[in-house]
Amino acid sequence: MIQVIVSIATHAVALLLYPGLLAMVAFGTLVELAWLRLSMREWERPVLPRRRPTPVVATVALCSVLAAVQLAAPLNPVPGEERSIVLAAVGLAFTAWAELALTVEFVAEPGLLLLIQVCWLLAVLGPAVQPESLRPQVLGNVLVPGLLPLKIACAFLYLLCLPPLLRLWPFAPAGERRGKRRLDAGRILTWFPYCGLFTTLFITPSSDDAIGLLRFFGFDFLVAAIVIAAGLLMQRRGPAIARGLYVRAVPPYAALVLAVVVATSILMR
Repeated sequence: MIQVIVSIATHAVALLLYPGLLAMVAFGTLVELAWLRLSMREWERPVLPRRRPTPVVATVALCSVLAAVQLAAPLNPVPGEERSIVLAAVGLAFTAWAELALTVEFVAEPGLLLLIQVCWLLAVLGPAVQPESLRPQVLGNVLVPGLLPLKIACAFLYLLCLPPLLRLWPFAPAGERRGKRRLDAGRILTWFPYCGLFTTLFITPSSDDAIGLLRFFGFDFLVAAIVIAAGLLMQRRGPAIARGLYVRAVPPYAALVLAVVVATSILMR
């Protein structure tokens, strides 16, 4: 009975505090403010999100928390054997699918976004082909030289997919009204899971101490900075360049990554 109570309390801390909701909101708010500050020509104080969450925001929050607790974050209360990269991938995938299903009129380029989602899933699941393990802490700790080309290819594809998935590309949805910019609650909730999952998959795990915690979040902020820089570059280049990149370049590159995954799986047996 005591073990059950302790397990419930541990999972509650993980879901509500760290690496769950509180960590997501704190990290996401800092990064989102940085994005707004850099992407706006004239700085003006953004409007806060609505006090009452919409069904989309509630769904995004639930799925993002599910993804966040799967990360190989230092001092994560959830035991390592209970975490799965598939749950993290499905949770984050549902954040985009929820927006497409419930508010498609407010989503820019829904068809292209769905294609990019598939490419992103390939980048997430590709590194798991050889270790044959879905535990996040195992995937990041694999240092086999033969897997290095696969991990680099998947990491680059992952980063390519993040600007559209975080809605940083220069496409405005048809239902968007011009006015004072509002903090994007959905994006705030997904910054940490997306960046943390990259660190989990492609960076060796950090130690369970304060230094490890600083290292993990340092890499997360570095990933966020790279994504923001890519988003700003696309904003300056315009929609035509962004569309050309994600229609003509990213899908063929994803096909190449898939070929690398298959070849690695065959050669490493």
